[in-house]
Amino acid sequence: MPTLQIARSWFLKHRFRLFPLGYRTSATPRVLALVLAALFPAFSAIASHAQKDEAVHIAAASDLQPVLPFLAAEYEHRTGVRVVPSFGSSATLTQMIVNGLPTDLFLSADTDHPQQLVKAGLATDLVPYAHGSLVLWARNDSPAQPLSKTTFTSDKLQKLAVANDLHAPYGLAATQALKALGLYDKVKPKFVVGENISQTAQFALTGNAQAGLISLTIASSRPYKDVGTFWVVPKVYADIQQSAVIISASQNRGAAIAFLTWLTSQPVQKLLPQYGLEPARRANDAP
Repeated sequence: MPTLQIARSWFLKHRFRLFPLGYRTSATPRVLALVLAALFPAFSAIASHAQKDEAVHIAAASDLQPVLPFLAAEYEHRTGVRVVPSFGSSATLTQMIVNGLPTDLFLSADTDHPQQLVKAGLATDLVPYAHGSLVLWARNDSPAQPLSKTTFTSDKLQKLAVANDLHAPYGLAATQALKALGLYDKVKPKFVVGENISQTAQFALTGNAQAGLISLTIASSRPYKDVGTFWVVPKVYADIQQSAVIISASQNRGAAIAFLTWLTSQPVQKLLPQYGLEPARRANDAP
């Protein structure tokens, strides 16, 4: 039996496991090959045969800036498909997509912005891919150290970096957390506001703020983990469920589906905690 026919037969047998949220696709052998090669190294030759010099363009939330390059390198190694990311706040990227940004896949730091695109008819196949966590981070030499809940109201903390809560989901989580802890009004005068979570982290890293409320993904990456420490903010904010959508105008829908299938596969999901993300399906989640 020809290799691509084997791929098609395998896909048909396991399609509901590959696409548990109900992808509707009349996948060609090329698309099936990319999916299989992403999930199983043994199928890498199929992907090579299926498509050469292919690329999937991804608009990704800023909290993924320290994560996606590692995942992209692994994906390209397995499939030969290049991942071309562009980063920004979820709100900014959403507006860019509305304005016609040529991209294939949107990895948001929340679910609201992907839902907006689906409702506008600009995207399909909304799929959660991870959950994020908010932390308070500071350099080791910051006067704000050691970090705890009391850091927020300490006189040693003169400036606190936070992301714009209208544009960045982690900024919204920071606002929600501070309000839930009864600290918002006391801390607001200390705010140094970044457009996205990456810029916010830079403020704290460079000393323009003594500490910052940032994503665990950034706090777990270099140079942040080398020069500072973090305190995990209690989960008093709304769950940061991060979701993806396939862009309707994508010229490479098959490659986008293949990457998203790989990202949400169990082997890759198990890797996410080392990058500061929780899997999309957690052990304590209801079935």
